[in-house]
Amino acid sequence: MTTIALPARITMSDARATLAQLQPLLQAADAPVIDASALADLDTAAIALLLDCRRQAQAAGKPLQVVGAPPKLAQLATLYGVADLLALQPGAA
Repeated sequence: MTTIALPARITMSDARATLAQLQPLLQAADAPVIDASALADLDTAAIALLLDCRRQAQAAGKPLQVVGAPPKLAQLATLYGVADLLALQPGAA
């Protein structure tokens, strides 16, 4: 299990660069765990990024966990109907 920490900010303006940084880490990990606990500034781009990470992991036959999800991330995932797909594990309140 390899933990990959998300940055404090994932918005439309920086999601592409963040994904580029995450891709080699996802590829190198056998069972990647994304830690979203530092995520404080986010928009729907964070959801798109996590869906892309999930797609990449699934294509490689790897499980993917997302832990430490802040409430706003969980709310957006629910709003867009992908909460079950991402299986976000909440962070400490």
